[in-house]
Amino acid sequence: MLKVFLVEDESSVRENLRDNIMWQQYGYQFAGEASDGEMALPLIRKIRPDVLITDINMPFMDGLALAGIAKQEFPQIKIIIISAHNDFEYAQRAIRAGVERYLLKPISRSVLQKALQEIREKIEGEREQEYYREKYREDMLEYEQFSRRIFFEKVFEGNLSVQEIYEEAQKFSLEMDAASYNLAMVSLREKRDMEEHSKETRLLASKREELTRYFQRYPEYLMFRWNINSYGILIKGEEEQMEELKNKCREAIIRICSGYDSEIEWCCAIGEPVQRLSMLPQVYSKVNHMMSYRFLKPGQHILTMETTSFSSKEESKESLEEVDIAKADPELIKNFLAHGQEDEVEDFVDGYLESQKQALKSKMFRDYLMLSIRFTTIAFVEKLGYSQEDLLENTYTDKVQILSLNVEDMRFYMQELLHRAIKLGDRVIESQSKKLIKRAILYIEKNYAKDSISLNEVAGAVEVSANYFSTVFRQETGMTFTEYVTKKRMDKAKQLLRQTERPSGDIAAEVGFKDSHYFSFVFKKTQGCTPREYRSGVRI
Repeated sequence: MLKVFLVEDESSVRENLRDNIMWQQYGYQFAGEASDGEMALPLIRKIRPDVLITDINMPFMDGLALAGIAKQEFPQIKIIIISAHNDFEYAQRAIRAGVERYLLKPISRSVLQKALQEIREKIEGEREQEYYREKYREDMLEYEQFSRRIFFEKVFEGNLSVQEIYEEAQKFSLEMDAASYNLAMVSLREKRDMEEHSKETRLLASKREELTRYFQRYPEYLMFRWNINSYGILIKGEEEQMEELKNKCREAIIRICSGYDSEIEWCCAIGEPVQRLSMLPQVYSKVNHMMSYRFLKPGQHILTMETTSFSSKEESKESLEEVDIAKADPELIKNFLAHGQEDEVEDFVDGYLESQKQALKSKMFRDYLMLSIRFTTIAFVEKLGYSQEDLLENTYTDKVQILSLNVEDMRFYMQELLHRAIKLGDRVIESQSKKLIKRAILYIEKNYAKDSISLNEVAGAVEVSANYFSTVFRQETGMTFTEYVTKKRMDKAKQLLRQTERPSGDIAAEVGFKDSHYFSFVFKKTQGCTPREYRSGVRI
């Protein structure tokens, strides 16, 4: 029920209204009363009524002053002024104060009851619309997250001018204006084989959620999804704050992710601050370079420029006998092939060869390394179902004699070999993804009319994690899951509106909306007109 509060200095009028109006019959609870505005204000602040009925002429604080304060503190409150003055100036002031009704004394019961009924209907309509807006925002949250990710990709890859950055950021209500900027990247994934990429435990999901909740609490951090396993965090603030914000970011990631090394692999890299948005691509380039070292330094959780370079002590080794063979472990190559991205190949190869800098002076070691890399990569693609010819045919790597290569030729050889292998791996994943999405779309076709259909339900039906399914679905269809289902429902609804005379409520139920009002709300949001207007010939 709606709460109503009455302010009237004449006790007989106040008691008459309080006792002779059937408040509950009209959906109201009589929540309190006062004899003037001064006495009423603290009670209004405590009770927070939905409707305020107040006389205009009262001692200490009149009704218009009370209405102005109440409306400022509680914008949703509805106010009815009662007055003995049929004065245009009073009415004007009442309108400026946001008053809903201006009723003249003596007030008949029927006039007040009609006003109360109309105000109740207005409040219910406003609340219904707010509920629909909130539900729609929740439905579109996946789309907003996807759009934000695309926006940040453009920012860090240098595809937007500064003006375009501000214009795009405004669409997402992102505050990008700051004196200084930095970037942190976090990689978080389970320890699993490549073929298990679609699985996800509750632990991993909870850690991702915990990271997201933490950084959403602070306006200095803008967190966004980068890919299936990685997040970015744009750090912004005053120049003198940046070191503190950087440390706070790193400490939060360590606190949330530490202690689960047997189940999840994680690492983060944080760049150095810059003073211009246009310099963010440079920050990203350095951070991305550092992140590529997660394959070369497994177990190293915090990657910095210092931790991703090799010390002078390591560089001083001159003999083959002193080589740290762990740095040439084929598992480093296997791990990169299984989890690395194609745009990380150059940084990975540079880091890999840098770690062997002194040992590479030995021809014997260079030959060993090339054979090891070649055999490891061939084994990887054969496990995917490809042949050695698929990997090497018509390439430099197939034609060159891999023994006796110098370091620069080794670099080129490794880069081409790894690029080819990752492309073949991506082709397998893409093929698997297409089959998965085909199954998912068939499931959606059969079940989109269910009000309860959700991303989690469809992901479960095709036996992958919701996180993986959401990412792959966007990649394959160019739409989020929610966008796709909504479009499917709207297309069917438009067909039924054109071809039948069925009521829109029936059509709403047939296309998956339990609430016909919400169906109309979503229809207008997505199609630019109401179902009735569409049926009458309005088209966008």
